[in-house]
Amino acid sequence: MNTEPHFLYKTVEGKTIVWFEKSNEYLILENTTADILKRISKGIPVNEIATALSKKLSVPLEKAIDFVLDLESKIYEPKTVVDPSLINDYRDIRKPKEFEYTKYYKINNIIFKVDFSTEYELYLVHPKFEHLEIEHTLDYNYNFIVFINNNFVFFYNDKEFIGAWSKKEIHFFQGKFSMELIQKIHQKEEKEWLGVFHASAVSNGDKSILFCGDSGNGKSTSLALLQANGFTCLADDFVPLDAKNKEVYSFPASISIKKNSVETLLPIYPELEKSAEYHFKRLNKIVRYIKPNNSNFSAHKTCEDLVFIKYEEKADLQYQKISKIDAFQQLVPDSWLSPIKQNAEAFLNWFSALNCHQITYSDNKKMIATVSKIFNNEL
Repeated sequence: MNTEPHFLYKTVEGKTIVWFEKSNEYLILENTTADILKRISKGIPVNEIATALSKKLSVPLEKAIDFVLDLESKIYEPKTVVDPSLINDYRDIRKPKEFEYTKYYKINNIIFKVDFSTEYELYLVHPKFEHLEIEHTLDYNYNFIVFINNNFVFFYNDKEFIGAWSKKEIHFFQGKFSMELIQKIHQKEEKEWLGVFHASAVSNGDKSILFCGDSGNGKSTSLALLQANGFTCLADDFVPLDAKNKEVYSFPASISIKKNSVETLLPIYPELEKSAEYHFKRLNKIVRYIKPNNSNFSAHKTCEDLVFIKYEEKADLQYQKISKIDAFQQLVPDSWLSPIKQNAEAFLNWFSALNCHQITYSDNKKMIATVSKIFNNEL
C-alpha cells in the first residue's frame, strides 16, 4: 500500500483541518483522528497505532484496530473515475464563421471582444457585464468565442480551446468564463489564485470584508446597501483571492438583485424600476442588476473578516462572533480552491487568521453601522 504522505494539517480551535492533495478535499477531524492519519501516512504499522489508541481511549484493542483499518481504507481506497459525458477530442469541432451577437466590453484599459453564436449564450454572460459594453471597435485585446455544438457550450480564447460543458453544467462554464476574465484583468494565471468564493466583497478603501451565506440570505442586497453608503463593491458572487498577497481582488460583474429585494432598494436605486428582469429557471430565481460603484477594477484589498449575513423580516439585529470551524464548513463547499499544495497551505494559513462573524438583520441602518464597527475593529 502506498503510504506516501499527501496531506496538509492545520489545527484550528481544537480541531484539525486536513487537506488531501490527491482529491483536493478538506476534512475537519478530531485531533486524535488526525494524529492517527499522520501515523498511517508515515507507514507506522496498524497494530502499533491501534495499541496506542486503545490505551489512550481505554477501548478494546480489536475495536481500535477496526477503527484504524477503516480510516486507512477511506483514505487510500482508489477513487472511482467517472467517464466524462463529452469525449475530449475536439479536432472535428468547427467554430462558426458567423456569430449572431458580438459584444465589446472595456475593463480598465483592456477591451474584450466576445462572439456569441446565439441568444442563449449571450444570455449566459451579457447581463452581468452589460454596464461594461462599448461600441464596436477594431482595437481589442482579447477575443472570447462562445458557441453551441451538439448541445454543448464551447468556449475559446481566440484559437485556444478553454472548455466545453453540457447545458446541465452551465454554472461551470460561467465560472470558467469569469476565471478567464480575472486572469486577463489582473494578469495572473490560474495557478496564482488561492481560490474563488461564492460571496460578496465590500471595501472601506483600506481593506475588505467577505459576505457569505446561502443563496437568498441577502449577500448582494447588503452589498448594494453598503455601496450606497460610502463603501465600495469589490465583487459580487465571484470573489477571487490571490496566492501572492492573500488579497481579495476586484471582479467587474454587476450586483445581482433578486425580485424580493427590489422594493427595499428602489428608493436608493430608482433605475431598478425600469431595468430588465432575467429569469434563471434552473436556479429558480428572477434577478435584476445594479452597476457596481467600483471605478478601478484592478483594485485588491486585504481581508481580515468573514461575515455570514442574513436578512430576516422583522428581526432585531443579532450579531455574534462564530467559530472558524463552523465558518469553514459553510465557506468551502461553495468555493473553488486551488489544487496546488503550496496554495492550499497558504489558504489554510489565511483562513485561520480570519475573524468570523454572523449578522441577522431587518434594519438596514443597524446592519450598516455593525459592518462599520467590524471594519474599525470595534467588535
